[in-house]
Amino acid sequence: MQGTKDSIESWDLVIEPKSKWYDLQLSEILRYKDLLFLFVRRDFVSLYKQTILGPLWFFIQPIITSITFTVIFGNLAKISTDGLPQILFYMCGVTLWTYFSDTLTKTSDTFTSNAHIFGKVYFPRMIVPLSVVVSNLIKLGVQFILFILVWLYYLMSGDSLNPNSALLLVPFLIILMGFLGLSFGIIISSLTTKYRDLKFLVVFGVQLLMYASPIVYPLSIVPDKYRWMILANPVTSIIETFKYAFLGVGEFNWMHLAYSFGFTLVLFILGLIIFHRVEKSFMDTV
Repeated sequence: MQGTKDSIESWDLVIEPKSKWYDLQLSEILRYKDLLFLFVRRDFVSLYKQTILGPLWFFIQPIITSITFTVIFGNLAKISTDGLPQILFYMCGVTLWTYFSDTLTKTSDTFTSNAHIFGKVYFPRMIVPLSVVVSNLIKLGVQFILFILVWLYYLMSGDSLNPNSALLLVPFLIILMGFLGLSFGIIISSLTTKYRDLKFLVVFGVQLLMYASPIVYPLSIVPDKYRWMILANPVTSIIETFKYAFLGVGEFNWMHLAYSFGFTLVLFILGLIIFHRVEKSFMDTV
């Protein structure tokens, strides 16, 4: 018996079932940080492998999207951009929105798309969705540089841009947007292990959420009777603050931003609890 006890104590890692709902063991993620960066590299390489333009798609995507919005919503639909250059207005919203939507979409199939890996080797499953957040952050960095170049062009051209001290909040807004997409994604991923229908609704739902966010229109043109519905969307205040920081237009309200932060925090904690509860038995249903 003594020998058995000594052999157990000599293990480097002991995997035990999580009996408490709050036993999330987040410290394991730090131990597997090297694996996290390997997944980030995998996501980056696999995305543009065997493509002609490769990473140039980082630039092409926001440019084409902004031009499309300019033609359809700016020129045909005549939707106001609060007196700002249309291409700059749309690119400002698209840059941050793309980070959120890509993070949500790619983390929403964590269990189903990685079941072949999860069934063979143990590692903290949360590493996979976190790697998506980091890899998309790299993509955001490239697109953010493109936005800054366009912004500087209009700023030096004398357009009515009024950047202000809210620029200091930009790193916080990016982190908040990433965790909001991650929180929605891991909850949806956990639910799709049993309800596969949700997988087909994700892309459609993200598109609807975009139109419920001030991406293609400014918050100032929303009628008062519908304004509360748009503000109930936690993405709204993040986008509006981002626009306000760079362009000087938009609605910057500490209470609205605090609401988005509180919503994201509660959703993230709830997502962690659901995710870690599902990971114990998802192989039986996937």
